[in-house]
Amino acid sequence: MTAGDDGVPMVDARAEGMAPERRRDLQRQRLRGLVDRLLRAGGLQAARLRDCGVRAGSDVDLDDLGRLPTVGKRDLWDHYPHGLRAVGAEDVVCVHGSSGTGGRPTLVPYTAGDLEVWAEVMARALGGAGATRRSVVHNAYGYGLFTGGVGVHHGAVRLGAAVVPVSGGMTVRQVRLIQDLRPDVLACTPSYAIHLGEAMAAAGVGPTSLRVGLHGAEPWTHGMRGQIERLLGIRALDLYGLSEIIGPGVACESLDSEGLLNVAEDHFYPECVDADGSPVPDGSPGELVFTTLTKTGMPLLRYRSGDVATLTGPAPGSPRTLRRMSKVLGRTDDMLVIRGVNVFPTEVESVLLADDRVSPHYLVVEDRRVAARAELLVAVEPMSDGIDTDTLRADLVLALRERLGLGCDVRVLMPGSVPRTEVGKARRLVRWSEGDPPLPGLT
Repeated sequence: MTAGDDGVPMVDARAEGMAPERRRDLQRQRLRGLVDRLLRAGGLQAARLRDCGVRAGSDVDLDDLGRLPTVGKRDLWDHYPHGLRAVGAEDVVCVHGSSGTGGRPTLVPYTAGDLEVWAEVMARALGGAGATRRSVVHNAYGYGLFTGGVGVHHGAVRLGAAVVPVSGGMTVRQVRLIQDLRPDVLACTPSYAIHLGEAMAAAGVGPTSLRVGLHGAEPWTHGMRGQIERLLGIRALDLYGLSEIIGPGVACESLDSEGLLNVAEDHFYPECVDADGSPVPDGSPGELVFTTLTKTGMPLLRYRSGDVATLTGPAPGSPRTLRRMSKVLGRTDDMLVIRGVNVFPTEVESVLLADDRVSPHYLVVEDRRVAARAELLVAVEPMSDGIDTDTLRADLVLALRERLGLGCDVRVLMPGSVPRTEVGKARRLVRWSEGDPPLPGLT
């Protein structure tokens, strides 16, 4: 591990601090190798490349990416269970996945080489958060088919840190382990970090040894960051990944990245495109598209992630020269269209959590019981007893109208009404159609 000029560690200074011109040469070389692998493997991606006139990796360059075909989650579902595997079954050492439609998960095969890449990028993510070989990582991401827990575990082991593989749930035990084992790094979803912090407060647990958290697997705003940091007394950093690309470690905020996430772009080449697939300028929101330059089990050329974010260059003056991405602003498939206005649930969250009277437990309901007139219903809980709920409701209606440009039906519920999560991702968005059963406290 090498410290940068500002003292923030870099696990691999040659990769993280590489001159951008040299990295672009490396990316070009790896892109051509990827195309050759895809063509040799045959199948869907090879056919689409040949349809574009590509016969070898030497036919493409980074500047050509915009003319090359994309793939998406539907392609993986259509080729279930083996997806777009590009190696023989004997080369697959594990399979991970995420939820899909119709009970079919999105399955991703990994080779031994893929696990090496995964460990490398996750070790970098932990190092950028200040973790070292002396660190203890309390890993409360779920283990199993979901990539979160195992990905963080791989990275911590590569870094040489000690891992507490507690997984999700059993919060009382987690609080006890944090007190006894004194970890300095917490890894879990942001919603579980809040749940854990509330459990500590309820148990009368004061300041702990934790100093930094890596939180991902669901979109979260700067308002939620503030909630986590107040509850746990830590620096909360954003961790990004998706199973189809590798899992956690595709990008991660570091102590010196100024609130944005460093993309491991030597392994995962990022693009940001509009709805038509055209590139958008740096700083403009668009759908993230990733090309897995080094994966072998299921390499993907221009995978449309469905996540909306912005891209920009490295932090000025930082020894890290990697491009950065913003926090995920929303998803192309969770964007709501309410009376002609496009709304992402994260926009609603940013308004709610900017108000100190609102707890981090909320629910956004797209109410389509009257098909011709969609409504946006927002259910919140007050932060504490004694808050004037009528005034709170009126203030939130006004703030949401100013931010979104439309009126919302705001409901202030009794504390404990919004469902909590002990494991996995919080349910922040509900789509409500005619005939659906009412939610608790809502009609």
